[in-house]
Amino acid sequence: MTEPLKQRLRQGATVVGGWLSLGSPAIAEIYCRAGFDFVVVDLEHSTTSLEHTEAIIRTVDLAGSTPLVRISSLDSVQIKRVLDAGAHGVIVPMVKSEADVERAARAMHYPPRGDRGVGLGRAQAYGPGFRDYWASFPARALLIPQIEHADAVDAIDTILGHPDVDACLVGPYDLSASLGAAGEFDHPRFRAALDTIEAAARRAGVALGFHQVAPDPAALRLRRAAGYRFLVYGVDFSILDAGCRAGVQVRDE
Repeated sequence: MTEPLKQRLRQGATVVGGWLSLGSPAIAEIYCRAGFDFVVVDLEHSTTSLEHTEAIIRTVDLAGSTPLVRISSLDSVQIKRVLDAGAHGVIVPMVKSEADVERAARAMHYPPRGDRGVGLGRAQAYGPGFRDYWASFPARALLIPQIEHADAVDAIDTILGHPDVDACLVGPYDLSASLGAAGEFDHPRFRAALDTIEAAARRAGVALGFHQVAPDPAALRLRRAAGYRFLVYGVDFSILDAGCRAGVQVRDE
């Protein structure tokens, strides 16, 4: 059995994954065949339904990669539903405090650690696998707060110091926007915020994550060189767009 992504991160591994916004299991399968360590289904900025999310999770799981879901908000019911569908963890948008992290952790875990309701879905093999799931889930459960607001930077030590946090994921567009410099990734305020996040992650021993939205391998290498270990490469539509534009450029040369 492949070692859970949670354990790989805690042992210092660097992982690269894909971001899925178009809701296609076929794209998820392509991601897995390409070798991505994990695939994130985005429910915040997409029209993907929970039914399609379960189909994508199944595809990723059976392909031997790790299925994660970026939930639409800090919603305990949605967390429960995607985990019951088989997601190994959640990325939580707009986390701004340790209290936000604790709410997410309690929604993920069964009593006594949390208050997740007991259901019998795909994750529990529709019933027969419930005991195994109960026992094994904590060893693979990934909780990843998205750091994408100035308030999160101010509270970064308490956010990343929470014991259930496995990695953090910088959302560069929202973070830069909250700092009054939307999309200006060389702006001094954005750079200072990254410095603060990076230092806090080192202190907490948490894997630094970054969403490299443009599918640019050189930019991804720079993030890795800077110490980021939980790397998201592109978005399905940005990868498709870049490939198409490269072909059109040949026409126009």
